[in-house]
Amino acid sequence: MERHIEKFLRYLEIERNASAHTILNYRLDLEEFRDFLKDIGIEKVDYLFVRKYLAHLKERDLAVRSVSRKLSSLRSFFKFLIKDGLLKVNPTDAIVSPKREKPLPKFLTEEDAAKLVDAPDTSTLKGLRDRAILESLYSTGMRVSELVALKEDDVDFIGGVVKVLGKGKKERMLPIGDRALRAIRNYLGKRAMDARVIFLNKNKKPLGVRGLRKMLDGYIVKISLKEHISPHTLRHSFATHLLNRGADLRSVQELLGHANLSTTQIYTHLTTEKLKSVYEKAHPRA
Repeated sequence: MERHIEKFLRYLEIERNASAHTILNYRLDLEEFRDFLKDIGIEKVDYLFVRKYLAHLKERDLAVRSVSRKLSSLRSFFKFLIKDGLLKVNPTDAIVSPKREKPLPKFLTEEDAAKLVDAPDTSTLKGLRDRAILESLYSTGMRVSELVALKEDDVDFIGGVVKVLGKGKKERMLPIGDRALRAIRNYLGKRAMDARVIFLNKNKKPLGVRGLRKMLDGYIVKISLKEHISPHTLRHSFATHLLNRGADLRSVQELLGHANLSTTQIYTHLTTEKLKSVYEKAHPRA
């Protein structure tokens, strides 16, 4: 086994031009598998043996990402052994890689969201613009790309809705709160110039996504948020806070413009965590 591993690693280095870091990871993964083999010859390894090895890794509570990487190392190794003529069948072919859990989206508490939205200095034009941006993102849950494309005609100040063009050029109408509408109106009143889009940069050109990110970073520092967030975090916060306050999943799906309900269901994990926290604090036997 040792000889086969060394030959495989030389192949990676010379023929595949793999980095030293990649080769080290392969070495560690394969040596771990070698230790599990003990006295069993590599030619006797079959599908069931690999399954047994994966069960052994699972018992060690390894992360799904780590198990997937180790399985990937074995796949490549066995492919090499077949190419080298030592094996005829790859015992990993019928094994499905473990599904990686999707990371839960980050979101702000209601208190932190309010702090962030209130952070701009509204005595300046830039502050009025930034306040309108943050209010709009948090009030509607729209994507950043949808917000920077907003035109004045897209906002119905009387009806309290805003028209956005989402993914796949699908148009949808979103309710928008009074505070966001007031912030947009205040900004437009001070901007005093005609432009196709609502939000402009200091050069009086349409604000881009990069500029919006830079703006947000400044306010994160200003209010001393410990965790780094992105503009998309306000969208996550919008969905989470709605569900926490009793909104149904289908309605949130419509508001976010998700084609599939399964995409929206990721937010139920966040609300479940909150329910568990409440339960653990409140129930005498928790």
